[in-house]
Amino acid sequence: MSVCHCLACQKRTGSAFGAQARYGRDQVRTECGSPATHVRTADSGNRVTFYFCRDCGSTLFWELEAMPGAVAVALGAFDDPTFLAPRISIYEARKHGWLRIDGDELEHLD
Repeated sequence: MSVCHCLACQKRTGSAFGAQARYGRDQVRTECGSPATHVRTADSGNRVTFYFCRDCGSTLFWELEAMPGAVAVALGAFDDPTFLAPRISIYEARKHGWLRIDGDELEHLD
């Protein structure tokens, strides 16, 4: 699982960061019918396809062109507030100045 501090993630989530858990596509199942989609180009130049609940508009998951077969699931899509803590923090160079990220158990990538 990772936390992303990139600006696009901040805009998409309306938060200071996005939080996700990544799985193989065959490990993910949705129960909200047919999700709506939105495709954008990431800073890397790769495409990302986002899937949203048609009823409430919540982000459910997204697929990254750079990681075929993988799915990133928004942590807020889980009905479990005791879900595992993040292990990796990425794009920290873009985080808000007031945000502090502590923890020796967390891998910091930029």
